[in-house]
Parts: sequence; C-alpha cells; structure tokens
Amino acid sequence: MAETLQSGAETTDPRILRSRRMLIDALAKLLTKKEFADISIQEIADEATLNRATFYLHYPDKNALLQAMTEVRFRDLMQRRGVSFTDCNGALRAIALGVCDYLAETTSCPAAAARVPLEVSIIPVVEGMFRDGFSRHEVPAGVDAALMATTVAWAIFGAARRWFETANRIPAEEMAAKIETMVKPVFLDSF
Repeated sequence: MAETLQSGAETTDPRILRSRRMLIDALAKLLTKKEFADISIQEIADEATLNRATFYLHYPDKNALLQAMTEVRFRDLMQRRGVSFTDCNGALRAIALGVCDYLAETTSCPAAAARVPLEVSIIPVVEGMFRDGFSRHEVPAGVDAALMATTVAWAIFGAARRWFETANRIPAEEMAAKIETMVKPVFLDSF
C-alpha cells in the first residue's frame, strides 16, 4: 500500500496532503519541547491525532519525517526569500544562500536548534536537489552523480555552518558567493 503513495496521487489527494501536514506540524510542535532523539513515533502520531499505522503509511521512520519537514521549510524559505535559479549557473549560489538562510532562521532560537539534528535534516534535502539537477543533464562517464551530490551538499553545509558559527559574520549573500567560488571547481573538474 505504501507504494501507492508514491504515485501521482501523492501530490493531489487531499487526505494524503492533510495527514502529512498534520505529522509535520506535530513534529515541529514536539521539537519545541523535546530533543529529536527523545521523541517517539507514537508521540508524533498522538500529537497529530492520527494512529501509528497512518504514520507508517507516509514515512518509514521519524528521520524521514524530519527530512520531509526540513524540505518543506527549506523550499518555503527559498520561495519567501525569492531565492531561485533557472539554470545550473545560478543553482549552486542559490542553494548555498538557501542553506545559510535556513541555518540562520532555524537556529535563531538556541534551545530549539539543539533539538533538531541539522546534518540529518538539511543535507539529504540539498543532496536531493543536486541529484534532481544531475538527472536533467548528461553526467560524464566515470562520474558518480550520487557521490557528487553528497560531496557538494556536505561542502555547502559545512561552509554555511562555519559561517553561521562565526561572530560578526559577513552577509549571507556574500558567503553564498564564497561557497560558490570554493565548490564550483568540484563541478568543473567533474563535468
């Protein structure tokens, strides 16, 4: 049955969308009170007023729910900030800016930030964006697109995290340009 959720109905069935939204909202609410590691699937289901079986129809585990919540928030943030890209040339900088903004927004409350494992949540989202981009282009023989997506996602996150943890940091736009300058050669050497 979970396989049917991966069909086209996934994005259009209002019941599926509502259940997923309820689970994401429940996790977000619980994260204001507890650390992620201390939250159970049963607590998430209870907070969402859904049963545990419904949780498993949508997500295999709570890490998958965290990634879904992060993706929704990350894409929403990029849209609100007007961060967009129409071609590969702007994608790297736009995603780097989005990660910087996401870190600044998500960790603006130190107590809440400690409750969300950022690496587990944002890196898979960024990896997915790059894998999606690579799927639209011919990847040269010998280049492992999945490994490239992982490498670039970690590089962006690592640089953005260092930027965020720096006192008197430069503006996010300036850091995104620096990240692009550092990471772009990885692409050029591979493609």
